[in-house]
Amino acid sequence: MHIGDSTSDGLVLPAYQPDAALRIAAQYRRVGVTRFIPEVSGARSIVETWGGFPNGYTVAQQLIQQGYHGCWVIALGTNDTADVAVGSVVGLAARIARMMSLIGPQPVMWVNVRTLLTSGPYSEARMRQWNRALLAACPLYPNMAVYDWASAARPSWYIPDGIHYTPQGYAMRSRLIANALAQAFPAAQPLRLFPHLTGAPAGTRPSCLVN
Repeated sequence: MHIGDSTSDGLVLPAYQPDAALRIAAQYRRVGVTRFIPEVSGARSIVETWGGFPNGYTVAQQLIQQGYHGCWVIALGTNDTADVAVGSVVGLAARIARMMSLIGPQPVMWVNVRTLLTSGPYSEARMRQWNRALLAACPLYPNMAVYDWASAARPSWYIPDGIHYTPQGYAMRSRLIANALAQAFPAAQPLRLFPHLTGAPAGTRPSCLVN
């Protein structure tokens, strides 16, 4: 299950990426995914809705009610960060907690965020707040991983708006997210629990961050 906002549009839509081999469905198959369910909508956040489309929480809730049980990739946070910046009363940590509490013990890989903007609600400084919130949540959820897209993303992969990607950028995003998923939760192996809660000294606990 891949839940995303407009930064995932080019991962699934032929209009953005004409070559099917470069879209994320093919990349997930490459690393062993046998069933791929995309739930991608522009302007999506975990809490707010836009244009009549369900928010991320509602999408996940509906899938669970329909009996979905499997691996989750959550590529949200860009709009959540901006929504909080302009006054939402639901903070960053609460948004992450809502999704993790809903999904429960199933494996979840979040994709962290990056923009090239220097000001405004979508600024990179605000995106780093979201990324820090993800890492702060990890000790509560041993089934949670975070792919460090923010460190991998190159400025040349962005279109002039500083938020979305070129066809090359989307191709690399597809490939790298799939690689990260295989690293975080390898196919045909028991669920990898990141041992945040094992009682090991803090300095010896491996990070949930996947590079």
